[in-house]
Amino acid sequence: MANGTERLRRYLDDELDECRSEDVDRRLDELDALEAALGRARVDAELDVLSALANETRYTLTRVLVAAGEELCVCELHAVVDVSESGLSHALSTLVDAGLVEGHKDGRWKKYRATNRAVALVTVLEGTVGE
Repeated sequence: MANGTERLRRYLDDELDECRSEDVDRRLDELDALEAALGRARVDAELDVLSALANETRYTLTRVLVAAGEELCVCELHAVVDVSESGLSHALSTLVDAGLVEGHKDGRWKKYRATNRAVALVTVLEGTVGE
């Protein structure tokens, strides 16, 4: 923290033309408040979502479910990705845990659909990539 505080002091000195200890203390308090407002649990939950999407199979499944706009059977999803059945099951389980897809049994079939969170994330990502 001392190294970070010294860098902050130099920054504030550049910005304010004269930096006092009170300026550094005030800014550190403001930064602590920002960090606290964000909340560790929220950061962890957001990282779980990003981690879930940081895999080609899981991202492809999410994109396909968002594009479909409806439920798809596991057998349909298996035709889309080149992974084993256990790999597909694990990928879908990770996506469910991250809140990106929801699944339910329909007789002997398991079906999945994208959540609103997945739709929002894919929409944002689509808007950031130039064509």
